[in-house]
Amino acid sequence: MENEKILLVTGASSDVGMALIRRIGGNYKKIWAHYRSESEAFKELQKELGDKLVPVRADFSDLESTSGLIDKIQSSGDVPDHVVHLPAGKANNLQFHKHSWEDFQTEADVSLRSITMILQAFLPKMAKKKYGKVVFMLTAYTLGVPPKYQSSYVTVKYALLGLMKSLASEYAAKGITVNGVSPEMMDTKFLSDLPDLIREQAAAANPLGRNLTACDVVPSFVYLLSDESGAMTGQNLGITGGLR
Repeated sequence: MENEKILLVTGASSDVGMALIRRIGGNYKKIWAHYRSESEAFKELQKELGDKLVPVRADFSDLESTSGLIDKIQSSGDVPDHVVHLPAGKANNLQFHKHSWEDFQTEADVSLRSITMILQAFLPKMAKKKYGKVVFMLTAYTLGVPPKYQSSYVTVKYALLGLMKSLASEYAAKGITVNGVSPEMMDTKFLSDLPDLIREQAAAANPLGRNLTACDVVPSFVYLLSDESGAMTGQNLGITGGLR
């Protein structure tokens, strides 16, 4: 019998989002797939999954757009049991003093405000059912010394880490697990604005001799969304290839 669970993936049009949905789509009755920009690859994913996958557009840098996504899901009555949160601004390489406050604000709006609003809407409903799973995409930069010139990105990821741990503590007794996955640099479109040299240096520094791929990272999300991870909460899983 088809699983009755409902999944929300924010940033579903990302490389990790699409790889994850392909891997676990059969586990869910319905998948809300948030996107900001619709690529041909994302359209193909919609064709593959058919009516099970419901694309919902929102620009998380815009408060009204974020609220609209929440309202659409709530009004449908199909509130998610599982939430995977992936969005972040594209990686940059900029000295701290050259960042404007707006850079930090936008990063916070896209990554932190969005999931705060979403979980404030849906966690109480999960708590009533005594069941739910939430997984944040974090970064290996929260596991040790981060690289230079990534101040806005790293700052907001640490804020997400704090939110994850706080929610894990608050909701553990309500049957809800909240965890994070922290990969090293991945060769995805997220890095498209970085110079090739930085990507090459990261690959050379990793004991694997390469940067990670979405396929390296997705299995950790799969585990944290599975029933087998029921006693695991408040954890930040490092996927580093042995680098950290």
